Amino acid sequence: MTYEQKIKSELDFWKFKTLQQPSLLNKVTDKVQKKINSYIPDKVHDAITSAIKQMVKAVLFGSTFTTSKPITDLTLMHREALIKQKVENYKKTGAAEGGITGAGGFLMSLADFPLLLGIKMKMLFDIAAVYGYDVKDYRERLYILHIFQLAFSSKEESQHVFRKMLSWDEQAHLLPTNIDEFDWLTFQQQYRDYIDLAKLAQMLPFVGAAVGAIANYKLIEKLGKTAMMSYRMRYFSLQYAISSSEETENRKLKTGN
Repeated sequence: MTYEQKIKSELDFWKFKTLQQPSLLNKVTDKVQKKINSYIPDKVHDAITSAIKQMVKAVLFGSTFTTSKPITDLTLMHREALIKQKVENYKKTGAAEGGITGAGGFLMSLADFPLLLGIKMKMLFDIAAVYGYDVKDYRERLYILHIFQLAFSSKEESQHVFRKMLSWDEQAHLLPTNIDEFDWLTFQQQYRDYIDLAKLAQMLPFVGAAVGAIANYKLIEKLGKTAMMSYRMRYFSLQYAISSSEETENRKLKTGN
């Protein structure tokens, strides 16, 4: 089995899992999560909302994360080996950051949200560059935000985002030129509601450090996998388009049309 066949099989299974209907456990978890969120002080929600809003603006308008140049001279297998190494490094960085802020209690845990967002976004920009995409392109930045949404949204919302990403390269030229049209409000609401029970437990005394480290590690791991699958999806979509175009040209040559 070639490397492409192996990862194509992994991609197909990931797509199947993504499009599965939410289980009873998912539904119960969502209800519990929303109930717990209702008990969180407004200032915590406000801090998260503000951090996400500023992060979205930084991604869309700024150059904070655009330090990586697209890599164009590696095979897919070597690209993904490099990406896996980068994800491991980011997981360790996130775990260390979560442990430090978790040990600091409630106020320090509030600082964890923007710090963790920054780590996640920097990782996504690095992954995009290794796959050969120029993150200076607004459309590539928007794709990065869709990856984030796909990883950290409810089952229903993630499926909605997934379907928008299926034919990204064919539809990219139709994207609005006004980046203010990005729905950052839904983006932040989904991320806020996704924050699992472990992240909330990070604010508790004594156990916060351990919880923060583990939660950050797992969240970055999930985002890294989602990013790789999302770019694999584009890779195979492009390969299919090229193959179809070549077949069409061959038929024209054979028929003389």
